[in-house]
Amino acid sequence: MSTVGRGQLLRLRGRSVAWLPPLLLLAAITVVDFNTGGEFRMISWVVLVPGIAAAICGVRATAVFAALSLVTYFLADSAWPGRYQSGLPDFVLVAVGGVLAVLACAVRVRGERAMLHMRDVADTTRRTVLRPLPPVWGGLEHAEVYLAADSEARVGGDFYDIQPGLHGTRVLVGDVQGKGLGAVEAAAALLGTFREAGYHEPDLATVAERLETRMHRHDIHVTALGRDDGDRFATAVLLNFPAVDTGVVEAMVFGHEPPLVVGESGVRPLLAGDGLPLGLAGLASEGPPRVHLVRVAPGETLLLTSDGVTEARDGTGAFYVLAEEVARAVAADPRTVEPERLVTVVRDGTLRHCGGRLADDTTVFAVRRVNRPARKGRLQS
Repeated sequence: MSTVGRGQLLRLRGRSVAWLPPLLLLAAITVVDFNTGGEFRMISWVVLVPGIAAAICGVRATAVFAALSLVTYFLADSAWPGRYQSGLPDFVLVAVGGVLAVLACAVRVRGERAMLHMRDVADTTRRTVLRPLPPVWGGLEHAEVYLAADSEARVGGDFYDIQPGLHGTRVLVGDVQGKGLGAVEAAAALLGTFREAGYHEPDLATVAERLETRMHRHDIHVTALGRDDGDRFATAVLLNFPAVDTGVVEAMVFGHEPPLVVGESGVRPLLAGDGLPLGLAGLASEGPPRVHLVRVAPGETLLLTSDGVTEARDGTGAFYVLAEEVARAVAADPRTVEPERLVTVVRDGTLRHCGGRLADDTTVFAVRRVNRPARKGRLQS
């Protein structure tokens, strides 16, 4: 496994040149030493060479520079008359410096390998929770951007997926309350249930019931383990694009930001959120939220975001005004309604507004049917 320093810091035409700086430094010290007076010896500075190599080269290269420095010191020092020679003390200094540089390089390389391993683990976890999706999946064209507030973790409590099934294509976008691995665990549990129920269940309301039950069971399990994060909940938006395109989309909102419908004519909310988050159904006196049937015209894109977008603040504390920003972008360029362009506009606008300082995980998800003639369908609020 190549190290980060050797593999990334210094490359020329695809090849590592990390060895070049310590080599040039060694040559420069030697030349300066031979061109200065005998009272001012530069050769002792050669101890810096293995130290520089330890920072940017591998262990073998650092050992080579440590040995080369020691040999260079001995030859250069011996070339001077006896009264100008540094002698044994500086020789020992160069030798000890070389050994310490090799040890420091070994520690650095081990740390880099551990970091790369942890990054691979985080990437694998992310692909497991947020599985990669084809650009067109289940008759839907989509694009998404996910930015974890913890850049090292690379995954958090936001989740999304598209599940083609026997009764249409279902879409789920949500955000688990809290942060850390517990939120990732809850998100993975909900997505696993969604992928099964979304495929098999004929009614969207049944899919929602399965998700509510899964959230409740997950909390019970976590509490039984003695953990203090057993009261989590998740906001979510659940959509169904029926197998037969009637121009109507089924939608349920669980305490989440309602989706926006983005078209060349403007931006409008898909519907008002009327349900409690998943995991809190027991607090609702009116039962679960209704399944809304909403009309979406051909070419219109549904934009779903997490609160990392809507709660992004600038230096004055002002929130990012998503709908207005998207409307301005569409007015300036109607092609912004395309999912790929739309998520890019929202991502860039959010990062620009908050100065790149994300306070929460941020998800931007855009989806629309692949363009084809729509059949007339009924619509109800």
